[in-house]
Amino acid sequence: MKKIRIGGASGYWGDSAYATQQLLSKGDVDYLVYDYLAEVTMSLLANAKSKSDQLGYATDFVQQILKPNLKDIKERGVKVVANAGGVNLTACKEAIQTILDEQGIQLKIGAVSGDNLLSKEDALRASGVTEMETGAAFPAKLASINAYLGAFPIAAALDAGADIVITGRVVDSATTLGVLIHEYQWAVDDLDKLSMGSLAGHLIKCGCQVTGGNFTDWQDSCDDWADMGYPIVECQQDGEFVVTKALGTGGLVSKLTVAEQMIYEIGDPQAYFLPDVVCDFSQVELIDDGKNRVLVKGAIGYPATDQYKVSATYLDGYRAVYTQLLTGFDVLKKAQLTADAILERCRALLSEQGYGDFKQQSINLLGANALWNPTHFAAPEALQEIVLRMAVHHEKREAVALFSREVMGVILNMTGGRCAAGEAGRPKVSPVISLYSFLLNKTETSARVEVDGVELSYPSVAGVPFRSEQIERVSEPLGATDEGAMEEVPLLKLAVARSGDKGRFANIGVIARQPEYMAYISQSLTAESVGEWFSHVAKGRVERFYLPGIEAFNFFLHDALGGGGVSSMNVDVQGKTYAQQILAMPVSVPVGLIKDN
Repeated sequence: MKKIRIGGASGYWGDSAYATQQLLSKGDVDYLVYDYLAEVTMSLLANAKSKSDQLGYATDFVQQILKPNLKDIKERGVKVVANAGGVNLTACKEAIQTILDEQGIQLKIGAVSGDNLLSKEDALRASGVTEMETGAAFPAKLASINAYLGAFPIAAALDAGADIVITGRVVDSATTLGVLIHEYQWAVDDLDKLSMGSLAGHLIKCGCQVTGGNFTDWQDSCDDWADMGYPIVECQQDGEFVVTKALGTGGLVSKLTVAEQMIYEIGDPQAYFLPDVVCDFSQVELIDDGKNRVLVKGAIGYPATDQYKVSATYLDGYRAVYTQLLTGFDVLKKAQLTADAILERCRALLSEQGYGDFKQQSINLLGANALWNPTHFAAPEALQEIVLRMAVHHEKREAVALFSREVMGVILNMTGGRCAAGEAGRPKVSPVISLYSFLLNKTETSARVEVDGVELSYPSVAGVPFRSEQIERVSEPLGATDEGAMEEVPLLKLAVARSGDKGRFANIGVIARQPEYMAYISQSLTAESVGEWFSHVAKGRVERFYLPGIEAFNFFLHDALGGGGVSSMNVDVQGKTYAQQILAMPVSVPVGLIKDN
């Protein structure tokens, strides 16, 4: 049976260029896939393109990834798929071709476009589009509008002989699924296979997070972090695949590292919506297949919906963040009084000038459990040193500039025992880019595929309205039996966890270390108890989803990131620390239940 090895070489714009070198020299891969395009990245690229027709794509991909590695890519016959085209695929393609010509290398370039809908802004506004979660009206002026396209156009480019395929906005897993559709000629109705291929892409889309990076039990995965092993999926025709890494590299591939990444940044694991398929990951099994090898099987696929998710971004005012190190006696009281006084002065000046109050502001005393719920974790009393962090958000740049001046202008007025805790000088005034997501019928746009100047056709996934009744919902875990003496232990003793963001929402995946722990985790970690634990940040409801295949829960926290992305005033704008916080929750278990991990 033909097996294809795909290496995950980038999890975000800024990921290490070393990944490509390692996977080429040690990974024996057939394909390299790259993910660059976070939501806010699209608006930054759109802004860059407005200043130059030669910008608007992930320039690092061309200059730092392809340029030094094209000869090796050619010699090894490795093909490349990357969503590096951003909002300017033409410029990206021309830049790649220039380097190929300079190096005397012949490779075919394919391009998948059609995601960029900014030219349709007025028509979309007139159609009455509303935000998919809040129902908010269409913003007055958008910086970017991009539909999340699927994998079949990528497969068509590969079918036509493309060696390098660049795309605009596609779902993160599409680069991997497109490869598998091409290699195995999967059809639009091979739903379980499409779900498995999407899961393969989901697992490697964040680079080393599946090979021990950001792992709860980091002590088990920190061996040779300097040569951390980048992920490889070894895939076969029936959809099953093995997650692994190159021999001799650092990190760890285990059932728990794979499980953490599987739940990362998803909502309902039985209805994970993608353009090509609706995925059900609840029954997925993870099976040890040797050292640093985990076999993955059991994803279920349902017909795709008839809508694309579209992410738009818009200018939502301005912000500034001020930090200062404070030390001495009664430092917490001193810091709070300082921050309150600064805001009081700024508000008075804003009022005088007719600017109105700040839209958002936050005061954080870093080092004093600033991220944790004060109901459960009070600040230590003996602190002598903290960092005061203040962030403000206002519609007008001038109002934020006023804050930037005043926060430095009162240095001689207030507290002693202070020094810089960041860049010297006034805090920088930066634009706030907010996210606006909506759904669009697939009939309203479509991908365009081009290889060597020839436009290609591809199988269309028209989709159908989603029917929730088609999903056979899993049963809740069996109840715990409280027999004999009980004790409270932190969740960390019973589980590992990983957390992340989905717009304004946060998700936290919790995976039991042993199956027999699940009943007690279920009893203590209800949607209500988790909501209370995170009441200092979660402003909406909490949903709990069960994944019996890996004995895990996914908790979905609504409105838990202060707007998310750069629009948030929170210290943790992406919920990355929430897993550490949930692992401190107390769980009641029978004495003697816990085994050595």
